[in-house]
Amino acid sequence: MKVLIPTPLRSYTAMREVEADGATLAAVLADLDRRFPGIRFRVVDEQGRLRRHVRFFVAGEQIFALSHPLRPDDTLVVVQALSGG
Repeated sequence: MKVLIPTPLRSYTAMREVEADGATLAAVLADLDRRFPGIRFRVVDEQGRLRRHVRFFVAGEQIFALSHPLRPDDTLVVVQALSGG
């Protein structure tokens, strides 16, 4: 599936769009981490929860769980919130 990478995570991929395999969000993130070591830790915390400042979308719908099923023809959009003042 196509995965759109936000600018803050492109230091891992060097690309704005990559391909990944997996039947769930967890499997896709594991595949990305095999190819781009360290990227999973930036979106999943030490307790295995999605980090609060990262959002995942497929077909315009937000994904809230690592167990969310995905299809090979999906496009996964990763959005990372920016903060500051």
